[in-house]
Amino acid sequence: MRKKTNILILLVGFMLGAMVSVCTSVLAEKESPVSLQSDDMQSLPFDELRTFTEIFGRIKQDYVEPVSDKKLLEDAIRGMLTGLDPHSAYLADEEYKELQEGTTGQFGGLGIEVGMENGFVKVVSPIDDTPAQKAGIKAGDLIVRLDERPVKGMTLGEAVKLMRGEPGSQIVLTVIREGEEAPLKFEITRDIIKVKSVKSRLLEKDYGYLRISSFQSGTGEGLIEAIDNLKKENETPLKGIVLDLRNNPGGVLNAAVDVSDAFIESGLIVYTEGRIKNSEMRFNATADDVLNGAPIVVLINGGSASASEIVAGALQDHKRAIIMGEKSFGKGSVQTILPTSNGGAVKLTTARYYTPSGRSIQAEGIEPDVTLARVKLETLDKSKFESIKEADLSGHLTNGNKTDSKSADEDQSDEKDTEDKDADPSKAETDVRDYPLHEALNLLKGVSIMKSR
Repeated sequence: MRKKTNILILLVGFMLGAMVSVCTSVLAEKESPVSLQSDDMQSLPFDELRTFTEIFGRIKQDYVEPVSDKKLLEDAIRGMLTGLDPHSAYLADEEYKELQEGTTGQFGGLGIEVGMENGFVKVVSPIDDTPAQKAGIKAGDLIVRLDERPVKGMTLGEAVKLMRGEPGSQIVLTVIREGEEAPLKFEITRDIIKVKSVKSRLLEKDYGYLRISSFQSGTGEGLIEAIDNLKKENETPLKGIVLDLRNNPGGVLNAAVDVSDAFIESGLIVYTEGRIKNSEMRFNATADDVLNGAPIVVLINGGSASASEIVAGALQDHKRAIIMGEKSFGKGSVQTILPTSNGGAVKLTTARYYTPSGRSIQAEGIEPDVTLARVKLETLDKSKFESIKEADLSGHLTNGNKTDSKSADEDQSDEKDTEDKDADPSKAETDVRDYPLHEALNLLKGVSIMKSR
């Protein structure tokens, strides 16, 4: 796999918002706590700090209830960071520990990636096979109440804390969803969330399906293992795969690089640029393509963010895959975790990342090569409508062969009915109800046919 890069940053990741019970991992971490150098002391804005201390003293003296110094200062720090961008934040010691636990892929809670929008909690993405996803929570939902408590006025951390709880306990989320006239209520039972970041199966003979739900520290190895298993199951080399990154909120940068590197034989995968030296990094592919050049179709949508966009952008720029679906979320910034002396940490946006061709997708997203509208695909009920064929016309000419054409048609129809009954119902249901996946497979077949000529 990819050669280890000699950098001062231990881990770099990309996260959007905050995860309920923390899904994603440590983003980037400095080894030493934040401290001020002498040059920094000389440049401190003393006039503005004098105003701050004046207001601090006024609150301590005149506010209707006593407030501790610790709370006032922590709130001031949180406000200072929140005012920068949606992804910079102050993490108290407990929050920092929870963030560090994210690389394990196991945590407690509901299983949704969330951020703040207009004072409400916005669902970036529900995680596969979690209570929130099973209850019907969707990307883009605005959470306005937690049980009976309004979310308006809460910080994101406060809302996340309320959504956490003992496994088996319940919470009611009141949600506003685009297209729905009235708010929706979802009663969800909290659980220990165990996320398997890579899932795979054969869509049909020669064509594989890979689903990455989030980018964790072991996602790259999981991807290679999944592809090896698909090859063994198929018994012959795969003619192509669909890589599904829909509603994938991101995760660890190194994992995104590993996944991209699995399909790209050489060249740049991603690079970052910021004001400080340590924020500038470049990641290059190493030799070998696990699919030996077989076609790839990558599915993305508005819930595909951060590390997902790195993979989609790299494969698109190298013309290694066709990107299909909807425009992605557009989070192209790097957050570095800077531990503080009190056991907490500052999550600070320190750089933007760029695709190999130099595109910054910050607030822009990845434009798919093939755009798909949001439609629902259903099978036609043959009992309600059956098309008329030549063989159904009264007095039609026979085929001219010894076997009557209509009888042959009837035999084939009977045979097909038998095959349909024996087919895997879950597989058929997935193909019919998942329109983007259905279209991706059709495209994959077409590319494979053209490639073989």
